[in-house]
Amino acid sequence: MKTEIKMVGLLLLTLLFACTQKENRVNVIETTERAIKDSVSVDEKKERKKIKIAILLDTSNSMDGLIEQAKNQLWKIVNQLAKATDNKGEDPDIEFALYQYGNDNLSILDGYVEQISPFTSELDEISEKLFALTTTGGSEYCGRVIKTSLQELTWTDNKEDLQLIFIAGNEGFDQGGVNYEKASALANNQHVTVNTIFCGDYNRGIDTFWKHGADLGQGKYMNIDHDAQIVHISSPYDQGISNLNVKLNKTYLPYGSQGRSKKEKQIREDANASSYGEVNAVKRIMSKSSKVYKNATWDLVDASSRSGFDLSEIENESLPDTMRTMSLEEKGAYLFEYIEQRKKVKGEILNLKKKREQFVAKVKLEKAKDGKVQLDDAIISSIVEQAEAKSFQFENNLN
Repeated sequence: MKTEIKMVGLLLLTLLFACTQKENRVNVIETTERAIKDSVSVDEKKERKKIKIAILLDTSNSMDGLIEQAKNQLWKIVNQLAKATDNKGEDPDIEFALYQYGNDNLSILDGYVEQISPFTSELDEISEKLFALTTTGGSEYCGRVIKTSLQELTWTDNKEDLQLIFIAGNEGFDQGGVNYEKASALANNQHVTVNTIFCGDYNRGIDTFWKHGADLGQGKYMNIDHDAQIVHISSPYDQGISNLNVKLNKTYLPYGSQGRSKKEKQIREDANASSYGEVNAVKRIMSKSSKVYKNATWDLVDASSRSGFDLSEIENESLPDTMRTMSLEEKGAYLFEYIEQRKKVKGEILNLKKKREQFVAKVKLEKAKDGKVQLDDAIISSIVEQAEAKSFQFENNLN
């Protein structure tokens, strides 16, 4: 349904571009705007199912390895979510939020808890905040950070939405003035599942109430070695995917007051991903080519996919310099070229991504695993299990 609507919109834009006679322009523009609005079906107007994931990270002194894993594995988690659809085959709305806790640089009045990012679908925001995190000694209050995230974030009241908290740390789950049992009860009332990730020995996590916290939160208890070496599997297709990222970035048309700065942030986050090696950068590029990576607030191409998008309502001052002197028909034609180029480049990345997946799957079969679970494995396994319980579906796992 979404594809059909988008095609109708593009067809109508194309018809508009073809009408260059001055006396017909106003009528054609009005007719096109009305037709695009009328083409949105009842199903499209309904809110899509949502996946909301809040990640709560302990940033006390001993958690450097955990933060490094989060920086390394963000895009692998995103790539898994890119495979999700609801039971009708529709794409869900996917958002992430990020908190840190247990850091002495945070206010004691807030229980050493800080919201790093509210729920957002703009993943460069999450990436930027992750790479800015630092660790220092502190007091880790799990109940407090869970309760704070439940009260501050915009959760839904729909039982069918997938709403997950992942809290990771290595101190007692029962520390602080906020009772974790009451925090878990609050999560249950808000249809939010609490998953706990203990950074250390499995039984030690049980003894310090991390499993009890997950049980009460109707979630999953896991443990990881947060200091384990992160291993990425390279492939013969990585360089080709990296080369296509240059083309992909050129298809972004920044607009609005933050367009230029957000575009610059996109480039910085490419560099941050690359700082952890080419394979990590490739995983980010694959995420950027997926449906999960959206930047409609600053990119005209993404904005044009929203129902009700109206190019004529965007002020010239908010447009890229190259578009400001164009007529409306010329602006539409210019945007259409970028839309088509984006589609083409994403298709080329998808082709290489499939080949990469097959290659990596073969390598994994040939190599014996060391059995050490890392942050991404813990989060992905829980997401898949809990999403399928709510009738979400996944294509074959990405690597």
